[in-house]
Amino acid sequence: MGGVVTSSVRPISPDRLAGELADRIAALPGTPWVRVAVDGAPAAAPGALADALGEALRVRGRPVLRVSAGDFLRPASLRLEYGHQDPDSYYDGWLDTGGLLREVLAPLDPGGSGRVLPSLRDAATDRATRAPYTELPAGGVLLLDGALLLGRWLPFELTVHLALTPGALARRTAEEERWTLPAYERYDAEAEPTEAADVVVRADDPRHPALVVRPG
Repeated sequence: MGGVVTSSVRPISPDRLAGELADRIAALPGTPWVRVAVDGAPAAAPGALADALGEALRVRGRPVLRVSAGDFLRPASLRLEYGHQDPDSYYDGWLDTGGLLREVLAPLDPGGSGRVLPSLRDAATDRATRAPYTELPAGGVLLLDGALLLGRWLPFELTVHLALTPGALARRTAEEERWTLPAYERYDAEAEPTEAADVVVRADDPRHPALVVRPG
């Protein structure tokens, strides 16, 4: 009887990780665009990886548009309806998935306009950013970073999840943000991002990430 084949983990430098992911993204056919999610808790710094990916893709001749999910939060009156530190609201009700789909992802569907709104709302001021629309050229890559992005039926050609052990997440989350930890526990249980993502990166130590290599 054969044993169960499990994933392995390959240590990789941050630069090499960005390069390998950029090669994989550049090889995707596009429709004519490629939408990539870099998902992870703020403690995993998904924005930093998305920025590095953007640089690596530009070197490869691909136009890139960077968007952060943090610029697509719902108004404070809705987001904070149950208080400033409600983990269930943080999980279910902070991200404006409708706005993100309408203004960023749907325009990059096959036959879409390619006209994307790079930001919608400034969470600090709770006001519209009034950012102008940007047209992503054919062959371009959208790099969206943010937390709790998977399991929401948002369309992407590639998803990358930066995984943290509960201990690492707790250590690297600022004291004032520790109330969010139950939301990430729920996310791991319900969305199963390490199973759902196309690429999983172990990011307990940001200086020494490791790429999860799945069998088959």
